[in-house]
Amino acid sequence: MTDVDKIKDIINKLRPFLINDGGDIEFIKYENNIVYIRMMGACADCMMIDVTIKECIEEAIVEEVPEVLEVVNVGSITE
Repeated sequence: MTDVDKIKDIINKLRPFLINDGGDIEFIKYENNIVYIRMMGACADCMMIDVTIKECIEEAIVEEVPEVLEVVNVGSITE
């Protein structure tokens, strides 16, 4: 399993929790040890978006793929 496959798998495991709160997450790319995502729906406008990205998403990904340096939200979409 490649690092990208692992990252996508982790994101897919987290998606139901975000969807339950009216949001969603999209994997954009993995480049230079940085994961690029897009937060959507309620997550896009949530005041806790930075905490969710750093303490939930990034933490979960780095645990499985230690080479990841950061998770970056490339832009939010409100749906």
